[in-house]
Amino acid sequence: MSLSLLLISLWVVLAFVMAAIPSTDNHWRRAYILIAIGVPLLIFVVWHDGVIAGVIGLVVGALVLRWPVRYLWRWIKARSRGR
Repeated sequence: MSLSLLLISLWVVLAFVMAAIPSTDNHWRRAYILIAIGVPLLIFVVWHDGVIAGVIGLVVGALVLRWPVRYLWRWIKARSRGR
């Protein structure tokens, strides 16, 4: 296993550990931290293992961080409709 895929795997484990700890802000602060760590990791995966592995990493990240992705999608739809 390459270093980049190992780091993405550790990111997923970190995400599940962070989700298991109770939070007062519905885990949004932790989601921001995971996004800040995950974006450079995705760039590293694409650079090291290729676009296919990067897309798979992006899908896994979207599955782990489903609420921020859902709110981003709603924001994009509202902006495209002009609301």
